[in-house]
Amino acid sequence: MPHILLINPNSSQATTEMMVAIARSTLPAGYALSGVSARQGPGMIVNAVELAAAGEEVERNWREGGRHSVGAIISAFGDPGIERLRALDGRPVAGLCEASMLEAAEGGRRFGVATVTPELADVIGEKAQQAGVAGRYTGIRLTAGDPRVLAADPQALEEALAEAVRACVERDGAEAVVIGGGPLGQAALALAQRFPVPVIAPIPAAVRYLLKALQALEAAA
Repeated sequence: MPHILLINPNSSQATTEMMVAIARSTLPAGYALSGVSARQGPGMIVNAVELAAAGEEVERNWREGGRHSVGAIISAFGDPGIERLRALDGRPVAGLCEASMLEAAEGGRRFGVATVTPELADVIGEKAQQAGVAGRYTGIRLTAGDPRVLAADPQALEEALAEAVRACVERDGAEAVVIGGGPLGQAALALAQRFPVPVIAPIPAAVRYLLKALQALEAAA
């Protein structure tokens, strides 16, 4: 059975388990998936310095744990280490940010990002450029307060992100909204049921991206 490795660049095992559960629920029958956490670093990446440092951990996890995997999911918004992994051996790699932005922009939709990490706003804008969808990106809307404190309170997190989603739609004209963060995975699923516009949960988006890449490889073989 083909195996996919989900790499959590954060060091929280509880977050890894949550993300693995979401990813598995998106996979069709016939695939296996497991997750691995960073050995060191913060429990939740909230700034560009932490994001850049996570790339080395992501590569280590892939080298050590991905030998028998057909592909990888980098489960942090910002996709640390994605180019490192893609340069190693050609196996498909999905990043939450790239995959969810591409999905949000399908059909020419204008999309925004709702998230909790103001110090990553510039990085997220750069990711839209790198993914080739900057012309459809309406910008980012942020929750208030310490992102780690907010993420520890699921109900408060969902409500704060709901306000950010609403702002993306009503103020910025977004036709779809990406929830920007792996640790925000449960809130993203809940929010997808609350709005008339598509709210893109990044972990399922990354699973779908990776499956398409794997199918393309099989078709070309």
